[in-house]
Amino acid sequence: MATFINRAEELAAIEKAYRRSGAQFLVLYGRRRVGKTTLIQAFLKGRRTIYFVADKQAEPELRRRFQAALAAALEDPRLERLEFSSWDDLFSYWLEHENFSRKVVLVLDEFQYLAHVNPAFPSILQRLWDERLRHKNLLLILCGSLIHMMYSTTLGYQSPLYGRRTGQMRVEPIPFAYYKEFFPDLSPEKRLEFFAVTGGVPRYIELFHPRKSLWTNIDQTILSKNGYLSAEPIFILSQEISEPIHYVSILKAIAEGERKIGNIASRLGLKTTTLTKYLDVLINLGLLEREVPVTEANPQKSKLGLYSLKDDFFRFWFRYVLPHRSFLEMDQRAFVLSKIRKDFPTFTGPAYEAVCRAAMPRLARTKNLPFIPDRVGRWWTRSSDIDIVAFKESTREILFAECKWTDRPVDLSTLRDLQAKTLLVPWHLSDRKPYYAIFCKKRVSPGLKALARKKQVILITGVPELA
Repeated sequence: MATFINRAEELAAIEKAYRRSGAQFLVLYGRRRVGKTTLIQAFLKGRRTIYFVADKQAEPELRRRFQAALAAALEDPRLERLEFSSWDDLFSYWLEHENFSRKVVLVLDEFQYLAHVNPAFPSILQRLWDERLRHKNLLLILCGSLIHMMYSTTLGYQSPLYGRRTGQMRVEPIPFAYYKEFFPDLSPEKRLEFFAVTGGVPRYIELFHPRKSLWTNIDQTILSKNGYLSAEPIFILSQEISEPIHYVSILKAIAEGERKIGNIASRLGLKTTTLTKYLDVLINLGLLEREVPVTEANPQKSKLGLYSLKDDFFRFWFRYVLPHRSFLEMDQRAFVLSKIRKDFPTFTGPAYEAVCRAAMPRLARTKNLPFIPDRVGRWWTRSSDIDIVAFKESTREILFAECKWTDRPVDLSTLRDLQAKTLLVPWHLSDRKPYYAIFCKKRVSPGLKALARKKQVILITGVPELA
């Protein structure tokens, strides 16, 4: 299975930084298992590089390991035998012996551990950068997995390194559009089911064997007490947050359907002002997102905001694994798996909707849609919702779409229900040009097909993927 897919944009950005004249300082961060190290290693091929991965060992041991990395890069056996009592002395030796005639790349991976072991290290690096490193033909890359610590040690206003970086990059999970490259022999429907569980995190994708059924993969990798992902969300939260109890409860409540801030607060017995602080942390970690109807003029002030789990694997784990931990501890995996199988089409629905929304710009460019939209998103009120609304302000064109992840035939009633709901959308109600679309798994009634042939509705069957 391919393990380096869809990182062309990220590679190009690092390459651009590398080719700029003078010293460059790039901060690269993202959640665990998302493929940061693989990305860096792909870029480093053929480059003059010093690569160091930090961990939670004692500081003298970290210095010795960094010293060994420098000795290997300089091909200087004598360096390994020397004694250094400080980072300044070690960097000074390297700078005096390094050849900067062509750009050198220095990577400090898992940088947050250096700051954890020695809280003064960001200040040390800041001084080294200001006094010496920024004058060299150098690309410095600080890479980290703990997003909260990377903010506080490199990106935040309070960090000594604030203002020094010349670029930053947050590495995100792989979009569904590229899953075909991971699972070329699976049908688009099966790929979507794999995506709904793994959520685009490369390491999770690698763990799901394409020749095993989805249920076997879930059973062995997630439900088993010895499965690699059996406690992954708790591990990530405990790494990022000192006291994750409230965060676990929030994620569980949202995974089980509580999306309004008032309902979440009431369920957990918290004040909304207190809850907002927790929600903001989860949003910054990339685990949660706040959505508002796509037509809202002032999203930040909207009272219709809903919270949802942005990470599909977390959505799966908090919906199925955490509520059934007692059964899994007693090794009643078959019972839990039966629950999952029964509910899975409902669980997959939001993933299908998200994939369809993400495909809208490409479908417009390839003339499958009547216009190229300015904005795409969901729309709802307190009593009604539409899966996809896309519009173009200058032409008053708007498209309304429903997404149906079901094996049952989709018929004319779906279109009629959609058309009725669109009358509640106030966007340019008197002079807009509306279009209607239905995304569905595979089966469509003859009546709906007839309307599609007459251009009265756009039908897109199956799962939108890259051509």
